[in-house]
Amino acid sequence: MRNFHMIALNDERGTTAVEFAIVGPLFIALVIGILYLCLALFVVGSLHYAVEEGARCASVRTAVCSETTTVSYAQSRYFGPSSPTFIYDANAPCGKSVTGSINYVVDLGLKQVTIPLAATACFP
Repeated sequence: MRNFHMIALNDERGTTAVEFAIVGPLFIALVIGILYLCLALFVVGSLHYAVEEGARCASVRTAVCSETTTVSYAQSRYFGPSSPTFIYDANAPCGKSVTGSINYVVDLGLKQVTIPLAATACFP
């Protein structure tokens, strides 16, 4: 009987499967979280770029960006998923102002989290 206990304690079969069962879900969640973070940073960068280009166009390129076409120009400069809402203010205290906002939705499987993102640019 004593030899049986010694053999059972030294048997390491299946330890890799148990370790993977513990570490695997955490690693997969970390990778998916990094992907969602990268996509969120891309959305923020694209939104900032779009409002900056829209405000600059409204101020400098008045033949291309009039009061009616500045919003569509800013939308054409946005490269992220979904489509944000842009607002143009020609009489802002700082000059020509474009504001963009979008709701970024993170699907966590069991729950969806909505993160509101906004950007504003003003060009004299």
